[in-house]
Amino acid sequence: MALAACSEAPKPAAEKKDPAQPAEPVTGRHAFQQIYISARSWAPDIQILQLKSIQLPEVKAEPGKAGAWQAIFVSAGRGQARMYTWSAVEAPGNLHKGVFSGPEETYMQRGQDQPFLTAALKTDTDDAYQTALGKSAEYVKKNPGVQINFQLELTPRFPNPCWRVIWGESISKSGYSVLIDASTGDVRQILR
Repeated sequence: MALAACSEAPKPAAEKKDPAQPAEPVTGRHAFQQIYISARSWAPDIQILQLKSIQLPEVKAEPGKAGAWQAIFVSAGRGQARMYTWSAVEAPGNLHKGVFSGPEETYMQRGQDQPFLTAALKTDTDDAYQTALGKSAEYVKKNPGVQINFQLELTPRFPNPCWRVIWGESISKSGYSVLIDASTGDVRQILR
């Protein structure tokens, strides 16, 4: 008994804390698959209208990847559209880590963009980037370090949806982009 009273209680082992891993960007198809699960619970007849990358300063860019993605789905049965985002981090602009859904909006086809079945999305952004890069060596050499963005949509110009690999912040601010068929991975057009 006397020995027990004099001994010290065992000290808890110091908790090991792993350093926080930096948020990583993902490909468009990876983000799409995360978003699609939530979107299917909104409406079973959804089709995708558009998917585009959002570059975040908090997430280091990698070729063919982005820190956040925005998708717009439409439901013919509901006559509505809904925007979803996937983000690697909480960020300004109403971006929340993981999948986040926006409000439902009335959908009427505007412009030339058309909704399409998700089965048409077979080529991922990292492959689309490599294909576009192979056709863009001269432009890249003259314009090093330009931000790369991606936009997926179906227009009447081509039978399949295309990834638009955009050198610049947006389509309107870009002087160069390449359209890659999202089903076959082939180059469809170079836009200057």
